[in-house]
Amino acid sequence: MIDLSFEKIKELSKEYGDSFYVLDSDVFKDNCEKLLDSFKQYYEKTNLAYSYKTNYIPKLVKIINDNGGFAEVVSGMELCIAERTGVRPKMIFWNGPVKSKKEAERFLISGGTINVDSYSEFLTVCEIAKKHKNDIINIGVRCNYDIGDGVISRFGLDVEKDEFNKIFEMILSIDNIELKSLQAHFANRNYKYWNEKAKGMISVYDKIVATYGLRPSFLDLGGGISGDMPDSLREQLKLDRFSFDDYAGRAATVFSEYFRDKKDIPWLIIEPGTAVAANCMRYVCKVETIKDIRGKIIITTNGSQKNISMSGINPPMQVVGCEGEKLNCEKADIAGYTCIESDYLYKNYCGKIGVGDYLVFGSCGSYSVVMKPPFIFPNVPVIDISSGKTELIKRAEKYEDIFTTYNF
Repeated sequence: MIDLSFEKIKELSKEYGDSFYVLDSDVFKDNCEKLLDSFKQYYEKTNLAYSYKTNYIPKLVKIINDNGGFAEVVSGMELCIAERTGVRPKMIFWNGPVKSKKEAERFLISGGTINVDSYSEFLTVCEIAKKHKNDIINIGVRCNYDIGDGVISRFGLDVEKDEFNKIFEMILSIDNIELKSLQAHFANRNYKYWNEKAKGMISVYDKIVATYGLRPSFLDLGGGISGDMPDSLREQLKLDRFSFDDYAGRAATVFSEYFRDKKDIPWLIIEPGTAVAANCMRYVCKVETIKDIRGKIIITTNGSQKNISMSGINPPMQVVGCEGEKLNCEKADIAGYTCIESDYLYKNYCGKIGVGDYLVFGSCGSYSVVMKPPFIFPNVPVIDISSGKTELIKRAEKYEDIFTTYNF
């Protein structure tokens, strides 16, 4: 990743302001290649379906599309991003528990695949299929089964319930509905559960083939993959040391063993988000004030905890200092610009810092830009500095952008 010196930050801040995201899209691309290679060494027929909800910056979306990957969306908004980026409908999987019927209908008749999250949603798809008898309607079914992590996921259909089996019976009775995929999502990022995720999916697939003669083209194990991170962050998250191969070795091997001597084998799909996006983006803000309140040093910045998404932990942080007076701090708290009491970006900082210094927070590519509200202060720009070039990916928002939907 490209180093951010004080001179480089000053150069960027002169053009874009004192608070901004720095993207390194080369890191994102490299993460995707490493993750895919880890799985393909065990099961060649593997591909990525990038989780748009994690970070839907069009530059990242385009990298996935240009390299033959799929889009995994959970909303009409993300579907719009995919379409505007040039992603073909057949390369899009639409997950998520709630979908607009109007948007779903348009998407299905264009050739996209919806992974239904409930029996009632499947009935809605059946209505669309009956309305468009000359169009092939591609669907998948989200599967919910026990992987032994002690968590009952709210997504998908219980594979042991009658409604789950009834879906496949009905698919056989409707000529223009084609079962494209089986999908599962479990949020636990511990790689130890990926063996059970894969075994559970193979068990469902085996049953569907044997009972109904249906052979979905894609078996999707969803997300729940952690990426490269500093030890300081890993320790706070209580995560073991791991590599992409730890996930692949527990899941892709299950697929390779089961499908070793079989024909027409399905694609193994994984839906990375945090794994490939987290460490490709940093957030830069500036120290505005330093004060002592009853013996506690409070450092206030022009950034916010909402900009970095992480709450209750100290993210990787670098102080990039300017010349001038410095305070040697012991357990100082670094606060945001909002008027929310709990708006802290970092707790118990120890070291030298001064007004005018810049703070660079790492691992900010996951659930930051997509979840940052325009609370009090408009959203900041995103700048890509990969390959020695500087490219504005997203301009800073203006007040007019925020107020445009209001009537004054």
